Amino acid sequence: MPKKATAEGRDDESKKETAGSSSSNEKSENEVSKLNRMLAAVLNYLSDDEVEEIDIEYLLANTEGLREWWDQYRENNKKQIEEEIKKSLGSLSLEELESIREQIKSK
Repeated sequence: MPKKATAEGRDDESKKETAGSSSSNEKSENEVSKLNRMLAAVLNYLSDDEVEEIDIEYLLANTEGLREWWDQYRENNKKQIEEEIKKSLGSLSLEELESIREQIKSK
């Protein structure tokens, strides 16, 4: 009898993994759909012949979810920039490092 219980346990785990995978797929599809909608809104704005000057703030304010996406993207990019700076510090001269330190102190 223990073998049957083990097999049933595996079936339950398999069902949970399938449900989790299905949920993950739905989340990914929702994210793709959201990004497609935002991209379409931006491209519609950019292709409008009546728009003489591109207003990024207008796009961010009037495209649902775009500002949140942009802030998240910038935060992720900030981390990448920090890593690039850390890696390059060893190759800078003492004068360059002191200059950077002064810039940081002045803020």
